[in-house]
Amino acid sequence: MLHCSRPEPPALLEALQPAFSLSSIRPSMDMSATKVNISFIMYGILDVDEKAQILTTYVWMQLDWDNHFIIWHADECGAERISVPRKKLWVPDVVINEVVDKNSAPYVPYVYLFSDGTVSDAHPFRVVSSCNLNIYTFPFDIQICYLTFNSYLHRKSDLELNLQVPVEEIVNRSKNVMATNGEWQLVNITAAKAELNASDGQPYDELRFFVTVKRRPTLYVVNLLLPSCFLITVDLFSFLLPPQNVDRSSFKMTLILGYTVFLLIMNDLLPVTGNTIPLINVFFCLCLALMVASLLETLLVTNLLCGSACVSPVPWLVRVIFLQILGCLVCHPPKPRDRKDTVIQNSAVHEMRESPLAVEKREADKNPPEGRGSLLEHKALEELKWLGKDLQTIRHHMDQQLTVSQSSEDWMQVGFIIDRLLFGLYILFITVSFITIVCLWVQSYNM
Repeated sequence: MLHCSRPEPPALLEALQPAFSLSSIRPSMDMSATKVNISFIMYGILDVDEKAQILTTYVWMQLDWDNHFIIWHADECGAERISVPRKKLWVPDVVINEVVDKNSAPYVPYVYLFSDGTVSDAHPFRVVSSCNLNIYTFPFDIQICYLTFNSYLHRKSDLELNLQVPVEEIVNRSKNVMATNGEWQLVNITAAKAELNASDGQPYDELRFFVTVKRRPTLYVVNLLLPSCFLITVDLFSFLLPPQNVDRSSFKMTLILGYTVFLLIMNDLLPVTGNTIPLINVFFCLCLALMVASLLETLLVTNLLCGSACVSPVPWLVRVIFLQILGCLVCHPPKPRDRKDTVIQNSAVHEMRESPLAVEKREADKNPPEGRGSLLEHKALEELKWLGKDLQTIRHHMDQQLTVSQSSEDWMQVGFIIDRLLFGLYILFITVSFITIVCLWVQSYNM
């Protein structure tokens, strides 16, 4: 118990001089454990570096402990508390294990000393701490980082760590005074006390805080996700363009080029690296892959529609699978075909066959002609034979043209069926993929 000569601060400071000489040893009269009460208020979340896996926060830290060497009567000394230089008293060596950089906050050289021997050390701290960041669900990610307080030297038998106030009060105070309103927001803080065994078997007392922060995704949704969805929607509706009349492939190439330039411009908004590939990168790769696949499909269909006249007829198996089965599946049944053995009877041909010239020829065959008349009839007969050969050649050529035309029409039908089938698969794949990605984001964001 200190005694003051008069109730004035100078007298109290004079009475404290013998106690200041004991600042080199732990202030415990019976060598019992010094209880250190820890509390802090998170004033701001400054930065989250995904590449370096670092969380930077600004906190107001407070440590309270008892100094058994310094106790006085407030009425006798005229003051209940006094601020003294930090270097005049013993200060516990409480550190944060996750800190990877020096404290650049302003240095506070004073501590409060109370009449009952309680020492209150409050100072700001710029905490640059390591944190295992999981950016798989970026930009809807929630990160949990640790702030572990323990003594660097003293064992649990010498230094005991406790919470000064309930952790709920720490959360409420932090949210009320939070100065930064940037990309990250504080969600919750929880605490747990544990023991860390040293190499000699004696445990360290450890107090761990779990800081949960959540990213505000508005910037990334507006600048990254919505434009991607718009472009993939335009690419989806480009299937409605008729490939035989409009150059659909040029339109899709323009979309792919625009989307590639968009990704290059917005690359700075994406996380640089991490322990896993972000789901948003998978989303962008999926959109680009779908655009490329739709372009390849357009090239295939255009080739079938425009180059089918130079290929062989549709094989029987392809005809059954595409024209009959898949055609009915995509509501595009095959057109009815004319039978190959159908012969169109022309009355003019029948009349020509029964013309007088033909009758005369038939009679001439029965009765051989004589004289000049028979010579003219023989020449006419030769002309008719050459005319018949020419007609047969024309007919054969027309049959070939009809066969090629029918083969080309079949390949065109196959192309239309493939186009409609891939359009349906495109819609199904986009729907399933987007729903899966959105569910993963929602599940992670609501944890």
